Amino acid sequence: MDRLTPWLTIIGLGEDGPDGLSLASCTALAGAEVVAGSPRHLALLEVPAARSLEWPVPFASGVEQVVALRGRPVVVLASGDPFWYGVGAVLAARLQPGEWRAHPGVSCFGLAAARLGWRIEDAACLGLHAAPLSRIRPHLSRGQRLIVLLRDAMAVQELEGLVTDLGFGDSPLWVMEALGGPRERLRQTRAGDPPFSDIATPVAVAIDVQGSGTVMPRVNGLPDRFFEHDGQITKRAVRALTLSSLAPRPGELLWDIGAGSGSISIEWLLAHQANRAIAIEADAERGARAQRNAAALGVDRLVLQSGIAPEALVNLPHPDAVFLGGGATQALLETLWQRLPAGTRLVGNAVTLEAEALFAAWQAGVGGSLLRIDLADATPLGTKRGWRSAMPVVQWSVTL
Repeated sequence: MDRLTPWLTIIGLGEDGPDGLSLASCTALAGAEVVAGSPRHLALLEVPAARSLEWPVPFASGVEQVVALRGRPVVVLASGDPFWYGVGAVLAARLQPGEWRAHPGVSCFGLAAARLGWRIEDAACLGLHAAPLSRIRPHLSRGQRLIVLLRDAMAVQELEGLVTDLGFGDSPLWVMEALGGPRERLRQTRAGDPPFSDIATPVAVAIDVQGSGTVMPRVNGLPDRFFEHDGQITKRAVRALTLSSLAPRPGELLWDIGAGSGSISIEWLLAHQANRAIAIEADAERGARAQRNAAALGVDRLVLQSGIAPEALVNLPHPDAVFLGGGATQALLETLWQRLPAGTRLVGNAVTLEAEALFAAWQAGVGGSLLRIDLADATPLGTKRGWRSAMPVVQWSVTL
């Protein structure tokens, strides 16, 4: 078989089983030597055991099994649209153009919006059937609508508990089971009410967010109370200026050297869902804390690299930007200039005279800008108030 002949067909399957399949999908199924899918999908189409491949756990091993069948006629079954939180893009990334074709079905998000009369473009559509539920955190804002795909009944209960614990228990919530099929059921409740005890899969939940919970701002400089920390944190105002200097752009990678609580990395990730960040932290307790903060704020994709820079930077992918939050040394800066490509943005914050002198010397040699940040808070002074100055921060911003 020619390598570029489509040997793999990806079919988006609805809950109505074969009744909803197109002629092209039926033709592909008839000619397939192997049909891969979940037990539920295989049962819907009554695929004989001799031709079936049940999708294993973990998910990645199933991808490897399908790719190993290259050249044989194979069909992969998925739910709805395989390219919206589905297996489609994962498989396509492993194959050459021309090796695969797809026949998508109606997505669960589209079915949910159609049942509720929602504008789908105005709703946050999240696939959390294999991801932490905390990813909803940035979306919890009064009036925001969410459509969430979930794993099972237990996940529905956990989601309701999380929404309630965060102060949004008054939110109307719809539990939608087996959308698009004969078993379809839609029930409305409230996030803070006792959960349903008889939820079937597949299941999606829609939430019209209401309540008095704390909403995460969408600008740089989250209040410090959002972060668990031991005092090692870039404070809110300085963090806002630092993120402005780092200037995150969609899809970029940050090295956060001396990550502390992870606040810079986390806000970098919050800037866009495609952004990536590696937190380099020598202290194991602080590294674990940074990861907890990231998970709690919905960006669990933060990667932790334990160790001391520059040694800990070996074999890391090249970043688009680097933040030096502490521990800047001559050796570290020399390593960065030798290893990183032109165009990499670097921002460093200095609070000690030694680090300030280091940045000033390098700025004189390679350029960039120096900014001294002096902040003061109004605090009680006897029966009146006065200004209490924080330690000044000298920020160096430069493009390699």
